[in-house]
Amino acid sequence: MVPADQGGGVMRADLLAESVDGLEEALAAVDAFDRALVVGLLRPHAVRDAGLADLADAVAGTPLAAAVVEAAQKSVAGAASEDQFVALAAARTAVFGSVHDALTARVEEAVGRSRAGESVPAPVGQRAGNLLMAARSWLSELARCGWQGIDHDVVSGAAPVVSAMLPDPALRRLATLLDGFAAELAASCPGSALESVPVRRWADLWSRAMVLTVPGAADMPVSGTATGRLLPLGVDVQEHATAVQAQVHAVFEPEGGAAPRLVRASVSVPKPDTVVGAGLWQLLRPHMSLLAAVSEGRSMDLTDMPVTAEGDLVWDDARARTGKPADAFATARVALSTATASATAPLDRHPARIAVPVFLEGYSTQQDHEGLAFTVAGARLAVDTDRIPTAGPLTAESVAVSGTCVGLLRWDAGAFSVQPLAVEATVRKKSVAVHAGAWAGGTADKAGVRAEKAATDAAAVLRERAGRLLRK
Repeated sequence: MVPADQGGGVMRADLLAESVDGLEEALAAVDAFDRALVVGLLRPHAVRDAGLADLADAVAGTPLAAAVVEAAQKSVAGAASEDQFVALAAARTAVFGSVHDALTARVEEAVGRSRAGESVPAPVGQRAGNLLMAARSWLSELARCGWQGIDHDVVSGAAPVVSAMLPDPALRRLATLLDGFAAELAASCPGSALESVPVRRWADLWSRAMVLTVPGAADMPVSGTATGRLLPLGVDVQEHATAVQAQVHAVFEPEGGAAPRLVRASVSVPKPDTVVGAGLWQLLRPHMSLLAAVSEGRSMDLTDMPVTAEGDLVWDDARARTGKPADAFATARVALSTATASATAPLDRHPARIAVPVFLEGYSTQQDHEGLAFTVAGARLAVDTDRIPTAGPLTAESVAVSGTCVGLLRWDAGAFSVQPLAVEATVRKKSVAVHAGAWAGGTADKAGVRAEKAATDAAAVLRERAGRLLRK
C-alpha cells in the first residue's frame, strides 16, 4: 500500500490469511446443495436430500426460511414447482452473499479503505414475460435431471429461448449467460459419461440464471451522473469463446473537491472464437474511447456521465474527452488509499465478484510449487497469473521480477490472491512499467502488431464466408 508518510499504510496481508468466522459452514451448505444438483432434484438420492436440508438450515431465521423449507420438502416429494426452484436458487445466492460480505469486510480491514454507506436498492418487481418464463422452465428441467442426467435433447431447449431473447437489450444479459451455459453443457453431454463435473461453476451459472428470470432482477438503474476527472488504474480483460469484456478500474475525482471514489467502466462485445490475444482490442476499442486513454496513459474529463450505485459508469463517448497525462502508479500512490468503494448490489454479492484495486510495493517475489507469490509485510500473497490477459505485454515473467504492482485483490478456492494489472520493475537501473492494457488503443509492439494483423485476417475471412452464405 501507500507509505505511511504519504498518508497511507502497509496492507495487513496477514489478515487475508486468517480464518473468517462462519465461512467454512456457509461454504459447506452451498457445496452440499451443489452436489444435489449433480444427481438432480427429481431423483431420489441421499445426496439430494442432504443438500436440500443443509441449504434450508443455512437460511433458517431469515425471510427466505419458510419458502426454502417448502421448496426442499416439495423437491424431496418430486413435486417442486418452478417458483420453488427459484426459491432454492435465491437461498444459495443469499448464502454466498453472506460469504461475500464477510470477505469484503476482511479486505477493507486489511487495506484500510472505507465503503460507501448507502445501499443499492433492490430491483422493482415487474410482471414476468413469456421469455423469462421459458428460460425458467429450461433451467428447472436442468435442475430436475441434474448434471449427470443432461443430454443433447435437454440442453438444446435453451437455443430457441436465447434466439428470442438476444434482440431485446433488456434480456441480453440473461441471454448471454444462458447461451454460454448451454454451450458448456452441450460440450459435456451426455452427463452420465462425465468423469468430473465443474460442480460449483455450473451451480453458480444455474442459480445466477434462475434468479435473473425474476422480472427486474437484471435491471441496473442509474443513480446519478459523474462530472470530474477519471484516473485509470488498469484494465481487466475477461474472455469467453463467444464474447469478451474489458473492464477499466479507475479513481474518479468529482468536480468541486468531493472525496474520490472507485469506479468501473466496461465494454462487452460478441466475438468469433478465432479472434484472440491482441486482436480482441479491434472488437472493443470502437465502442469506448477510454481504452485509448488507458493505452496512452491519460486521464479523461467526464461531464454528466451516468453512473450506477455500484460505481459502474454507463459509458457514453459524447460525455468524455481525453485529459492530461495520468500515470496509473502515481494515481495508485496518491489517490487509491483515500478513494471510497461503492456498495454492492444484492445479486452481485458473490465472492467471485470481489475485485478490489490495491497498490503494492516493496514486496519480494518467489516461485514455488504453489505458483508465483508476493511477500507483503511478511505475509505470503498468491499471484493469480492465470488472469493475466494475452491481449497485452504483461506476462508472468515480468510480474516475477517486479517490485511495484497495481492489481485487483480477489478470492477464489478458499484463499485471497492478487491479479496484476500493471507492474514496475528495474531493468538496467531504470524503472520500466508494463501494463496489461497497454495495447488497448493500438500498439507499435511487434508481438501486438502481429496479433492484430492475424485478427484482421481472421475477421476478413469470416466476413467473406458470411457474405457467401447470405448470397446463397
